[in-house]
Amino acid sequence: MEPLTTIVATAIATGAAAGLKDTAKQAISDAYRVVRSLITGRYREVDLTPVEKKPESIAKRDSLAEDLSAAGADEDAELLAAAQKLIAAVRAHEADAAAAIGVDLARIEADALRISDVLSTGSGVRAVDTTVHGSIDISDVRAGVRLPTDPPTAR
Repeated sequence: MEPLTTIVATAIATGAAAGLKDTAKQAISDAYRVVRSLITGRYREVDLTPVEKKPESIAKRDSLAEDLSAAGADEDAELLAAAQKLIAAVRAHEADAAAAIGVDLARIEADALRISDVLSTGSGVRAVDTTVHGSIDISDVRAGVRLPTDPPTAR
């Protein structure tokens, strides 16, 4: 089981990604507003802006989860329930928003490239406008991994 704060951070990221699309359904927008309102109302020191600006960033999600934990959101059952509803809404209406790219490179020039141990719901590795002069070693990439049908539960 995942920690509550990780579930909430994932919900914010997937909701923000879905919200950026014109096709986002009202259910996603409504569920996102509920989660956002709970966080900004109860945990004012937690800044959602970095994840909202870059929802695909695992580092920003991890930072949000850490901030939520530090703010005491670990035991917030109402926030967990709202986050699970948001994740379910995204899965039901905007499945592509929940897909992630494990490693996404752009405009890179290198002598060598080594990528390993990637797990992603979407593409495993994407490289755009990338030049590698030497060896490329990409291993242990698991892409297109299906998310569970139910939102994760907190431990």
